This record gives sequence, C-alpha cells and structure tokens, in this order.
Amino acid sequence: MENPHPDSLYHSRLQPRKPDLRGDYFRDQTAIVHATPFRRLKHKTQVFFAPQNDHICTRIEHVLHVSTIATTICKGLGLDVELAQAISLGHDLGHAPFGHVGEKILNALSQSIGGFIHEVHGLRVVDKLARDGKGLNLTYAVRDGIVSHCGENFEQFIKPEEIEKDLTLIDQRQNAPLTYEGCVVRVSDKIAYLGRDIEDAIAAGLITSSDIPDRLRKSLGKTNGEIIDTLVMDVVQKSVNQDVIAMSDEKFELICELKDFNYSHIYHNDRLMKNDDSITNLLTRLYNHLIDRFLANGFDIKAYTSAEPIVDRHFGLSLKKRVHLYENDPKPERCVVDFIAGMTDSYALEAVDDLVFPKPIGLL
Repeated sequence: MENPHPDSLYHSRLQPRKPDLRGDYFRDQTAIVHATPFRRLKHKTQVFFAPQNDHICTRIEHVLHVSTIATTICKGLGLDVELAQAISLGHDLGHAPFGHVGEKILNALSQSIGGFIHEVHGLRVVDKLARDGKGLNLTYAVRDGIVSHCGENFEQFIKPEEIEKDLTLIDQRQNAPLTYEGCVVRVSDKIAYLGRDIEDAIAAGLITSSDIPDRLRKSLGKTNGEIIDTLVMDVVQKSVNQDVIAMSDEKFELICELKDFNYSHIYHNDRLMKNDDSITNLLTRLYNHLIDRFLANGFDIKAYTSAEPIVDRHFGLSLKKRVHLYENDPKPERCVVDFIAGMTDSYALEAVDDLVFPKPIGLL
C-alpha cells in the first residue's frame, strides 16, 4: 500500500523543526503523551462518566487500546507503525468531559461559533491550545489522522482521500484521512470500543453476557479479546494486497449488528440516559456562568484571579496563557468552549459544585 501524497507533505509541520534520532512520527508520540490534554484523558468519560470502578475503561485506556490494535493491523499490512501509533494516541484529545453527551451539549450551546465537533476540536488542541497556547507542532499526517478519525461512521471499505486538505480551514467531519495508517486508526477505533463497552456494561450491571445474541458470541467471540482478534485478523486478510482497508461481508455485517446491540442496550440504556439531563444542566450552568464572567471581565485577568469561585480563577489563568489566540477575535463562546472542553469529568463536577453550594463561614 502506498499513500497518495509525497512524504514531504506528510512529514511537514506548521513550524519547521530540525530532525532528531526519534524520527518524525515517534517524536509526535512523545509530544502527545507529555501534553496535558493527554494526561487528562485518564479522567474523561469513555461511556460511563466519572467512573468510580477502576476496571471501567476511561478515555486514556481507549486510546491505548486503539494504538495496539492499529499497530497489529499495520504490521500485518506493512504500514508505518509509528505513524498509526501517533494518530491513535492523539485521536481523542478533543473530547469534552462526559464523552459524546458532553459533545452534544457543547455543540448545542456553541452554534454561534459553528458548534463543537470533537475531531475538529482535537486538531485545534494540538495546533493551538496545548502547551499554554503554543500547540504541539505535529506532522501533517498525524494532524490529518486526528481530524479525520470519526469513530461513529461505519464503513466496510475505506481508502485515503486523494485531494490534499488545508487542515487550517477544516470545520467539519472528514470522509477519510489522507493515509492508510489514518484509515487503519479509524477502523481500529471501532474495534476497540465495541467489545470493551460490552465488558464495561457487564461490569456496571447494565447487561449480562446472556443478553448478547448467540450469533454474535459464536461468530465474533465471547470476550473483548476474542472480538478484537477476530476483527483484526479479518481486516488484515481482506486488506492485504488491496488498495483499501476492508472487512469481509460477514464480519462487517456482524460488527454492524454489534453496534446496533450496543446502542440499544448500552448507549441508550435508561440508566445512562437518566444522567443526560443532569449533565445538560451541569454543563449549561457552567457555560452560562463563564460567558457572563467573560462579558463582565474580558481579558482583565486580575478580575478573575481575585474572584471567589475557583473555576473563575482557573478560567482567568487559561485566558492569560492563551490571550494571543483570542485578542484579534475575542468571542466569549470560543474562550469558554476551549476551557470547558479541556475539563475532566471530575473537575467539571467540582466546578459546578463550587458554584452551586455555599461555602461554610469559618470562625473568627
């Protein structure tokens, strides 16, 4: 498999960097794993928000799972493992707290600035927000893989786009990445979460193993490991010596059935859906509070740092670090969305708790 564009494009960066012994794509991996947005993934929702059970998957585990799956497929197809690993590690850096529910809420609240799409925001994170507003200066191929990973679209066949993209202008979900490695990550994302979400749902008591249709258990496997192995081998066997990353008709039909099962029994489970209203109220209150604070204080950092709510102080410090990103186009919604999207589930809960509940008055 040969990618459709020259290596000079794939290895290019927003700012030139002198090469070192790590190589471009492994260097990107190190930049990602040392970045604050990556560390915050350990406290961000995969399916179950703010999980107290140590055995429930968080988003940092998910990206590591994607990386191992993508690595295996790339080894089977002779693709660039380090590129796939870098895309995998960075692909979910743009997720808001509370997973896709949080994304849906932020999207509704921020329509005046074009809404919120976690893939697009992920590119913003690595290009502009990380490192106190300096960005990570990743390679073009990794940036494209991050903004093009869309894990919700299920395709039986996917191949790289042949038209070069101006990544600085992207504001919508992408049909496909520009590399085979990016396509592999896009497929691996689905393989990683479908089986693991079943295991987590069983651990959380939402379903039992007997709820899973016999056809799926017999054909894909009874455990997450078996499901991953079955699907990875199918992708490798169907894609080798081809110009697409593909699944067989049989396995694609099964993975679509598995997706439908997960949506009906897990993602739309009444116990999870009951949380949606609470999360909506929580994020809406936080969003409106910070919008009001920005309208009152603008970039007067001292006004934030002397405020009582700790979230105001943190918001002010965030603005101080990134003021160069906003001063030419100071939209309150952009500043607030960037700040909230970077929150972990636990911090968002603490921030609203700080706003809602009065603080005890100490004795003189």
